[in-house]
Formats: sequence, structure tokens, C-alpha cells
Amino acid sequence: MFTDTDTDPVTRTSRFRRVLHHRVLRHDVTASIVVFLVALPLSLGIAVASGAPVAAGLVAAAVGGIVAGAIGGSTLQVSGPAAGLTVVVAESINQFGWRVTCFIVVAAGVLQILFGLSRIARAALAVAPVVVHAMLAGIGITIALQQAHVLLGGASHSSAWHNIIGLPGRLMSLRGGDAFVGGVVIAIMLCWRYVPAKVRVVPGPLVAVFVATVLATVLPTGAERIVLSGSLFDAIALPRLPEGGWSAVAVTVLTVALIASVESLLSAVAVDKMHTGPRTHFDRELIGQGSANVLSGLIGGLPVTGVIVRSATNVHAGARSRASAILHGVWILLFSVALVGLVERIPKAALAGLLIVIGVQLVKLAHIELARRTGDLLVYTVTVLGVVLLNLLEGVVIGLALAFGLLLWRVVRVAIVAAPIPASQRWLITVDGSCTFLALPKLSAEFAKVPSDADVTVEMTVDFLDHAAFEAIEDFVRQQESNGGSVDFVEIGSVRMADATAGPPARGFGRAVFEEILGPWRHEDRRHPDPVAAGVAAYHRSHAHVVRPHLDELRDRQDPDSFFLTCADSRVVPNVITNSGPGDLFTVRNVGNLVPTEGDASVQAALLFALRELNVRSIVVCGHSSCGAMAALYSGAEADPGIGAWLAHARPSLDRFRHGHPVAIAARAAGFGEVDQLGMVNVATQLQTLRRHPAVRAAVAERGVTVSGLFFDIASAKVIEVTVDGLAHIGDTVADPMTPELV
Repeated sequence: MFTDTDTDPVTRTSRFRRVLHHRVLRHDVTASIVVFLVALPLSLGIAVASGAPVAAGLVAAAVGGIVAGAIGGSTLQVSGPAAGLTVVVAESINQFGWRVTCFIVVAAGVLQILFGLSRIARAALAVAPVVVHAMLAGIGITIALQQAHVLLGGASHSSAWHNIIGLPGRLMSLRGGDAFVGGVVIAIMLCWRYVPAKVRVVPGPLVAVFVATVLATVLPTGAERIVLSGSLFDAIALPRLPEGGWSAVAVTVLTVALIASVESLLSAVAVDKMHTGPRTHFDRELIGQGSANVLSGLIGGLPVTGVIVRSATNVHAGARSRASAILHGVWILLFSVALVGLVERIPKAALAGLLIVIGVQLVKLAHIELARRTGDLLVYTVTVLGVVLLNLLEGVVIGLALAFGLLLWRVVRVAIVAAPIPASQRWLITVDGSCTFLALPKLSAEFAKVPSDADVTVEMTVDFLDHAAFEAIEDFVRQQESNGGSVDFVEIGSVRMADATAGPPARGFGRAVFEEILGPWRHEDRRHPDPVAAGVAAYHRSHAHVVRPHLDELRDRQDPDSFFLTCADSRVVPNVITNSGPGDLFTVRNVGNLVPTEGDASVQAALLFALRELNVRSIVVCGHSSCGAMAALYSGAEADPGIGAWLAHARPSLDRFRHGHPVAIAARAAGFGEVDQLGMVNVATQLQTLRRHPAVRAAVAERGVTVSGLFFDIASAKVIEVTVDGLAHIGDTVADPMTPELV
């Protein structure tokens, strides 16, 4: 917050200087130098691997750092030439030439800006991650195959397949000097993670290229060096319009724009997970990336994307603002102008070794294992092979098509099983999933198993039902009934047969099922003069079939876990709030969930039966908020004689509440009103009454029966544990769901 003194120009200047020193000079400058040292050799290597002028990599690195860093929507992302576009750029240069490729970069940048202005940036994140991972792996394999020939002293071929079949011949005619230099770089890169942390402050790629360059200078390796045609400014070349083949150019433009956008956005998402600063504005990030590509293409640079390697380095180096990315671009620009002679001393094999390691690292075992666990290994494998053996665009399209097909198969598939019900003359047909025209062959096959005159129950747990599947089921029903059989429907899912012809098919969602089963009757929705009868009919139609097997096990006996004493209030549904089913709770209900000590034997009779005949393992008393009995008790108003006589059993609870019972104090601290405080004290009082009961004391001592209290807060639908002297939160642990954590 600014104070009044902040309006003083001297104060504002002093504050600006403090921020500049603390954020920029102290953190961002040092981080920018580290990123510059990482980006320099990578930019050179990517340019060489793409077949572009070496200076194009430096141009893209400088423009990406300065323009995308200043305009983009990610504070700490660093942009520049990326390995992910190496294959596309190499194909473009081979097909159209370098200057037309620069035009493609400009056009792709314009397309990215349009993407950002149209606010569709987040749509790019809908690409299946397995396809993106496989795309990067395919690119990495392609780069490694290309650069293996360069490392061995030759030139790479135009396709991955030719690089593969040409590798044995290249090994037979390798140049030892180039192989030695490249091998040194690979060895340093692989071993750098094992050196002391203080030494690792210096980026491994820089050390590897520096050592290889020194060795190539002092030893007679004969390694081929990078060739620059003049200075960086001499390398600037205006783009040229293609003379034909516009359809191929358009496809390449779209490919570059999409890959650069997706890679930048995914990188930004990953960077956001590494820091706690401002989150990425995705549309602005695309505008920044597009602007950088327009400028990079205009002055002869490679395509620019957000690069995760440089961005992660930036975050880990302590960057605090976008100043780090901008400064890293400035350092590259200064180096390219003032120290261009050093670049020409770098051996090509050194950069080849660097790119081989980077390419291999794009194939991540974690991604392969994730694809295996999630059932997407086929998509991953096919995408990688498509990128390597065909081209990047075709490989990605094939991968996306396969991923979509797999998704469609997983989503719309339906399980249909027809089988006779044991010890019965009926057949059961279960239909579970999305029932569409794709399920017609399976429906027909399962229907054919059923005898033509059999009585059938069709259990439908369906979330989508189209007209074709509806007609097939209706035809089966007519056939069975015409032959003397019958068909009953049990519709558990969210889609109903009766609604199938009322309009276009629509997916039903699982929440609707819970609303129907757990929700109360809506007075305004009642279309039946007897809502109880209507409810029974709905129960028969929807979930009686699900309950039946559980009840069948209990038809000759009951073995409840708990004696459950609660209020007669209609809003308290014991089986719902305890997530229990038939046979779990031996429930007793009365007004105010009271345990009379005299004058009423109903609770005691039920308690003794539960303890001695049913051997329950726990005793639970459950109160609730907005309790009418507690409100009447608290107000002291004159009540009906019958009600007043019953509420007299709760007088001890009122007395303890007025004397400051610890449960009331805890409830007040938790924000509950006085009537609810009394309700919780009443639960604690009933617990004490039960624990004094001889049968309960004996069960606790002999069988370890537990006695506990609950309070159902209707407004929040939460259940709180009530002890004899406080409140506790019921946790959600797996080991013991009822283990309380004191609040």
C-alpha cells in the first residue's frame, strides 16, 4: 500500500531504485546471464540442424528473448529457437528455400497473433498430452538420427529412413576427429549431473561446447567448423514470396503456427507450476510469440517458441520478472555483434553431439510409462513412428486421429450381457454405458440368446440412448410379448426409455441419478395424487433391482452394526448421512432423540434388543440443527400436554446448557446459534445417560461396544461428532473414516 508520502517525487524515485536493485539487479541480471549461456550453444545447434544460416539461430534467440519476453503473457518464460520445429524448418528449407521459409515464419507469426486476438489460446491445450509427448519424442529421434551423421563427419539425409539405412555406411567411413569432438560433448553432457553442485552453476552445454572447441583447436582433429558469412547484420535477409505451391506453403504455415503455439502454451503451463508469481495470460502469450515470429522472419531468423529448457533454467536461476528473459536476448545480441569470431571456431561435431543428447532427452521414459499405465501406449508409438518415418504434421494428425478414435471407443462403448437369473425362470439383460447405433450388433447378439417366450428384466444403466438403439430395444420387447413373454425395465441410469422419442438424444449426467434418489419430493412437481405411491413406483423402476440382492442376503436374519437413535425430523435421513444400506443401522426415532430414564420404555426395549439379540457393535445418538423440540425447550413456551410431558425428559439438557456446558462453549465458538448449541448439549447428555445404563456398561466392558454422538448441520449437510465435553471433526481418512480430528 502507498502512503501519503508516496506522492513525493523523491520518495517515488527512491522506491523505484529499491525495487530495481532488489528485483532486477539482484535476481534478474544474474538469471539472464545463466540463461544466455544455456541458450547460446542451443541456438547455434538448432540452426545448424535445421539447415538454416547459423546466424538465424542467434537472430531468433535475440528476438524471442526481447520481443516475446516484453509482450508475452508469461512472466518467466524464455523464448527462442526450439528443437521441436527443427524437422519442419529443415523440410521447409529443402522444399522452398531459406528466404521463402522466412516468409513462412512471418505468416505463422501473423496467424499466432490472430489466435491470440480471437481468444482461443486455451483451445490449444485440448491436444492430447500423449500426442504432444510422442511428437517431441519423434522430433528428438529425428534430430538424433540427423546429427549422428554430422558427428561421424558426414552430412545428414533428407529423411529419417535414409538416415537410418545410411548409418552403417557412415560408420564404415567415419572421420575420427569429428567423432572424437562429438563424443567429448556427449560424455560431458551425460556426466554433468554428477559433478558437485557448485560446479553445476555453470551450464553443462556451455562447458561441453567450450571444451570441445578448445580440444579441436589444440589437437589435430581436422574437425569441420561453423562458417558465418559476415556479421549478424550481414545475415539479415528479407523474406521472399513463394513463386508457386501455395497450398504446400499454407500447410507449412499452419504447421509452424500450431506447433509453436502448442509448445509455447504447454511450456508456459509447466513454468507456472515452477513458481508462485503471476499466472500466464495465454492469449497475450500467443500475441507475444506471434509478434516475435513476425520480426524474426522479417530479419532472417528461425521460428520462435517458448522453450521449457531455458524457461526452467530461468526459474531455477532465481528470476523474478520478465526483465531476465529480455536481458538474455540483449546478451545474445551483443555477443553476436561483438564476438562473432568465436562462433566460427566451434566444430560442427560439437553442436551435433549437443543436439544428439537433447534429442535423446526428448524421449522421456516417464512419458512412455505414463502412456502404458493410461492405455495410450499405442497412440504414443504410432505418433512417434509417424513423425519419424513420415513427417511431423502427418505423424501428429495420425496420432490425434487415433487418440480421438480411442477416446470415442472408450466413451461410447456399452457393456451388454444377457444371462438367466439363477433359480428363476427369468432372464436378465444388463445394458451399461452409452447405448448408440454402434451397439446394435452387440444388442442383437445378446438378444438372440434369450428364449423367445422368456420373461425378461432389462437393467439399463445408460447415460446416452439414441433412436436407433431405442428402436432395437422396442423391437425386442414387441417380439418377446408377441410370443408370450414379458419385459420389465429397471432404469438405474440418468436416461429413460420414455424420453427417447421426446427430442434429440442428449447425454444424461450422473448427478441427475443422485438428485432423483436422494432429493425430496418437489410439491410443485407432483403429478400423482398419492406421492408415496408415486415414490414406490419410481423406486421399483429405478433402484429396487439394485437393493434386491442385498436384501436377499438378509431375508432370514439381520446383523446391524449400530443402534442409531435420532430425531423424528423428516430432514434427517440416517442411511444417507452415514452412507449405509439395508441392514446396517437399527434405527430408533423420537422427538428430540431422547433416552427417557423413566415413564417410557420404548427406547430401552429397542436398546436391550439391539445389544442382547443383535449384538450391535456401536451405539450412536444423532441430533440435528433447527430442531423443533430443542427450540420449544429453549423458549419455554406452553406446549401441548402430550408434547410437554415428553420434552420433560430433556430438562437435564437445558439445565446443563444454561450452566455453560463445554459442548455449548465449543458450539458457540464454531458459530452455532443457541438452539443448535442446546441440541448438541442434548446429544452429550443422552450419551451420558446411555453410558450409565447397566446393559450398555456391560456391553462396553465385555465386547468393546462404542458409544458416540453426532450432530447433523442441515444447512451445510455436514455431520459433526459430539463428545461428552466437546466437538470433533469427522475426517476423511482411508484407514479409519470415523477417526475424529479435534477442532
